[in-house]
Amino acid sequence: MDNEMSEQRSPITFNGPLEAGIRAVSILGAAYPQTYDLQRLVALDYLLVHTADVGGPGNLHPPTPIHSAELLVRRKLVEEALLLMMTRHLIERQISPDGITYSAGENATTFLSSVSSTYLRALKDRAAWLLEALGKLSDQEFRRVMHRFFDKWVEEFQHVEQSLGGEA
Repeated sequence: MDNEMSEQRSPITFNGPLEAGIRAVSILGAAYPQTYDLQRLVALDYLLVHTADVGGPGNLHPPTPIHSAELLVRRKLVEEALLLMMTRHLIERQISPDGITYSAGENATTFLSSVSSTYLRALKDRAAWLLEALGKLSDQEFRRVMHRFFDKWVEEFQHVEQSLGGEA
């Protein structure tokens, strides 16, 4: 029975709420006391595993054929991840007239100091690098950085579409 169930379900490596939640805690822990809205966290989640794309250390995750598609599916995943991490006080949500933002929770420092796997240490190092490089950018400056990616991804998508026989 267990074999049947494991054959029917394939693991969602790196892309479940737990994994995305750990990435969010790493980002918010490195940024503390800075807070970020969901949109910025979605972009930072992508950049965290693709730091080489912004001149940082090597990417943690393998490349995907179409980066824009990867970014599009992250929003719901990051929302679920934030909710999960809030249940463990690893992330806190602030609601103000300006909107909803998130910060590292009361247990984030303890959690981050206890991680010891090679992957999680690399994740923490990249989060620190990413926040040092991009964390203090204004929304407008950060949008400019992300627009450079979108322009590159549009070209990438058009190239894929052409190779599949579509019109450019």
